[in-house]
Amino acid sequence: MGLAEELYTTKEAMLYSQRVAQLSKALWKAVEKDWQQWIKPYDLNINEHHILWISYHLKGASISDVAKFGVMHVSTAFNFSKKLEERGYLTFSKRDDDKRNTYVELTEAGTTLILEMNNNYHQTSHAILEGSLPLRDLYGRFPEFLDVMAVIRNVYGEDFIDIFERSFQNFSSSLDEPLAESLLKK
Repeated sequence: MGLAEELYTTKEAMLYSQRVAQLSKALWKAVEKDWQQWIKPYDLNINEHHILWISYHLKGASISDVAKFGVMHVSTAFNFSKKLEERGYLTFSKRDDDKRNTYVELTEAGTTLILEMNNNYHQTSHAILEGSLPLRDLYGRFPEFLDVMAVIRNVYGEDFIDIFERSFQNFSSSLDEPLAESLLKK
């Protein structure tokens, strides 16, 4: 018996893995449905929206960064970014100090699209939000998923969590920007 097996039983490990798998799948299906309903009027798929969102919040992210943070293969990030470029939402560039990586940035049309989608967030239903409101009412805040964040940190690394935190700080402050406010008031 190895050290790992001495720390927990096979039964505990299997039950934990199955519980995480089942709960993650159920959560993802609800998130996916909410997400698809929200972006449907804009003729985007989830990968395209996620790339736009990441590009908006990370400002000049590399395709590698988009792939890593978007939890997608680099070729997926590149191919969907190309489609977004063709639609006028993204531009590709190389940097003088970094010719190996390709970077993406939102165009003005891409920025306007993201802000318009944010403005229309409540035009569709959001089962996950609705399902979380009783917890917010009870505890005065939405669930924070600290245990899940710790697991994700151990799986994807500190860089992923740093990008995650930075993007959400940018997202929060972007909701305070004058352009965002003017679009949100429409």
